Amino acid sequence: MNDQRQQALQVLKTAKGQIEAIIRMLEEDRYCMDISNQIIAAQSLLKKANLLILKQHMEHCVTEAFEQGNGSKKIEEIIDILAKVINK
Repeated sequence: MNDQRQQALQVLKTAKGQIEAIIRMLEEDRYCMDISNQIIAAQSLLKKANLLILKQHMEHCVTEAFEQGNGSKKIEEIIDILAKVINK
């Protein structure tokens, strides 16, 4: 596992803990604004993990595909992912 995947894994584990805490907050009937702020923080962690994974993909998989002469498919994959991110 390379460094970016390791970082993404750690960020996702942090997000998992945060989501578990959010669930407890709901079960404990905590203040809505506090819960909402924690949800936003968890979303931020998920975005960070996704960026790390996409960066790793571009630096390794896309680069390798271009070296082998078939990079256009990888470019289409990136465009499809970016379209999903942008259209949210």
